[in-house]
Amino acid sequence: MTEPEDGAEATAEPEVEPAEDETAPANDDAVAEEVEGPRRRARREREARREAQTRAVAIEQARREAKRRAQGKSTEDAKPVGRGAVRGLRLMVWTVLLVVLFVGLGLLLYFTPIMAARNVVITGVGAVTQEEVIAAAAVKQGTPLLQVNTDEVAERVATIRRVATARVQREYPSTLRITVVERVPVVVKDFPDGSHLFDRDGVDFATAPPPPNLPYLEADNPGPNDPSTMAALEVMTALRPEVAGQVARVSAPSVASVTLTLVDGREVVWGTTDRTDEKAQKLAALLTQPGHTYDVSSPDLPTVK
Repeated sequence: MTEPEDGAEATAEPEVEPAEDETAPANDDAVAEEVEGPRRRARREREARREAQTRAVAIEQARREAKRRAQGKSTEDAKPVGRGAVRGLRLMVWTVLLVVLFVGLGLLLYFTPIMAARNVVITGVGAVTQEEVIAAAAVKQGTPLLQVNTDEVAERVATIRRVATARVQREYPSTLRITVVERVPVVVKDFPDGSHLFDRDGVDFATAPPPPNLPYLEADNPGPNDPSTMAALEVMTALRPEVAGQVARVSAPSVASVTLTLVDGREVVWGTTDRTDEKAQKLAALLTQPGHTYDVSSPDLPTVK
């Protein structure tokens, strides 16, 4: 630009701004695509597809929920069944099937003779015969084992006088076992009809000749409810075997005056049943000393006369 001459107005030439390039954005996109590369372009396309798919699923769920609301159904009912619920349902089904199976098997064994009492095995008998036990048990052959009330059978067998206890067991498939414990005589007492045998519980369980060396009982009313009888039996069962074998007679006119008579004529003053075990120990030692009367009524001061 030239400076104006004097007297002349200076006019500035307008500056011409360059026109905007309308194709710039398109050219930028093309350049961006060329810079982006095929991998980035593929990743971008996948993300676009996932977004579109997620949007479509959300739209579909919204449409279904709107439809259910219109029909009056709760959205909670439409939740898919989880794996835990399916697993619990399967477990319940298997449990029901097993219960049905066991119940059916139990009914089959209870009402059919598949496992029936065909054999009766009796153990522990001596003076009692097997025929007595079978008759008292009263179990019909062929009865299903599950129908046999073992407690009732044992109670019936225990009614035999010589039987102290009885135990009944089922042995599958077809056996009923009865185990008997017989009463053991501890003392004997003579009655007009013969000799009566008494066990340690004071039960008069047999009228028969007594076993050898069985001591005789002297009591007014022998029996399990007689205190004097029970005192005498308590003393006899507390004695050591070698001492009990020497006793010929036990006298109990009262619970406080129990005395023993040995087979050789010696006498033992026992007194009450207090400290019975201690008295039995002292007596075993005293009998090694010569004498006729052995007094252990006071175990702290036993005497020999």
